[in-house]
This record gives sequence, C-alpha cells and structure tokens, in this order.
Amino acid sequence: MGRSIAAAAALAVLATVCGCTVQGTDGKGHSPVHIELPGSKTPSAPSSKAGSHGEPSASPSTTGPAVLWSRGDSSDGVRELQARLRQVDWLFDGPTGTYDDLTENAVKGFQGKRGLPKTGRTDTVTWQRLLKMTHEPGTWELYLMGGQPAGPADPRCLTGRVLCIDKTTRTLRWMIDGQTVSTMSVRFGATGTPTREGVFDVYWKSRHHWSTLYDSPMPYAMFFSGGQAVHYSYDFAARGYAGGSHGCVNVRDEAAISDLYGQVRNGDKVVVYR
Repeated sequence: MGRSIAAAAALAVLATVCGCTVQGTDGKGHSPVHIELPGSKTPSAPSSKAGSHGEPSASPSTTGPAVLWSRGDSSDGVRELQARLRQVDWLFDGPTGTYDDLTENAVKGFQGKRGLPKTGRTDTVTWQRLLKMTHEPGTWELYLMGGQPAGPADPRCLTGRVLCIDKTTRTLRWMIDGQTVSTMSVRFGATGTPTREGVFDVYWKSRHHWSTLYDSPMPYAMFFSGGQAVHYSYDFAARGYAGGSHGCVNVRDEAAISDLYGQVRNGDKVVVYR
C-alpha cells in the first residue's frame, strides 16, 4: 500500500514537470523549461556571435601595437626615427623625413635583432625599444644631409640679385629684389679654414673648376672672396655635415646648383652672415 502511494506521487510529479505547457495565442503548447532526462541530448545554445541571420560572425581580430609610421609617410617624426636608427647603425642614409625602402629595411633589421615581429613598420613597441637605446638627436643629426628650413633673410639681402648665405641655419637663398627664388642646404669651412663673412660680389664663374691647391673638383664654382667660392661638393653629397670645406660654401644638391649657376651673373652680390 505504501509503495503504491509513493509510486503514484512520483508519477504525479513527473506528469507535472513533463506534461504541463503554456498555451500560446495560436493554441499550441510551448514548453517553458527544458528537462534533460538520462540518455537525451542537450540542444546547442545559439552562439552569442551569430549574425542577424543566424550565421556565425567572424571572431574579432587580435589588435597589435599601434603603428606610428610606415612606408610612404613623411614627417618630422620619421626624420627623428631615421636619426635614431643611424645612432644604432641600422641606417646609413638620411635622415630625409620620408619613410622609404631603406628605412623600412632598417626597421626590419632592428626588429629582428630584438625578437620583435619584422614588419618594417614602426609601432609603439619598436619605437619605445629604440628610444631606450638612443639619445635625442640634435639639429644637425636630424638634418645631417640637409633639408632644414631657412631663417629670416639678412636685411642686406633684400635688394638686388643676392646669394644670401646664412651660417646659422646653413642655408643659401637665391634672392631677387627681396623675393626668394630658391633655397638649398650648404656647408662651410672647417675649423682652421673658416668661410669669410661679409658682403662680396661674384667675380668669376668656372663650370668645371679644379682646385690646384687642394687637388679636388669644384664644379659650378662661383668665386666671391679670393679662393672661396660657392660650388658643388661630392663629399657633402656623400657625408653631409660630417665633413667640412676649406673655406668654400659647399652645395650637395647638384640639380639645384646647376640651375643656380645658370642664373647667377658676375657682379651679383654675396652676403655671408650668421
């Protein structure tokens, strides 16, 4: 008798759990709960990443360190990057301020040496590692190969046809009646052979000049004070401000000085100042 009552109670509980339904508006039953019985399979839960039509959406990609500069970029930041890469002997040209193939290869080399992904792009991790290994570059490290902006023109340059040469910013402006026609980077005499300062005139031009005193070429020479001239320098083109002249004003951009040589006349003024 006791067993019959217990069995009946158990059947009643099972009927209550498994048989009760909630009626929908269409009269069809919908189970409010899922009961897993021994031997049954658990239905798969819908993915939280499913798209609007139920298709699984792509997993979010892992975000790496932010990229600061990459090939094709041009900025002062790129110029500093190049100057610092030169300090650790991974770059030997420039700085130019433009992220070219040489810069990309230098960054790859630096990254690979330190176990970083060799992307060739300068990300925040690469940059921080480089900062720890280098010092802040000075002006002439940043502009070792030229490209620096010119300073204000000397008042003596504002009238007539003038080669306006600024020792402070290491630039030459070709000016006509106060207007700048062109600007180029220049280098001056080394210690012991300084470039003279003052106001002069171009007194002789020599396109293919050769210095007998120093046995070296001086193409596009425009003489303004004794043996001192403005001229193209192969050494300046190759080494930048790492070297110096014997007193002449060196130009490293051959195309620029070729154009300048064609415009300057004997008698044009030369102002050298700092």
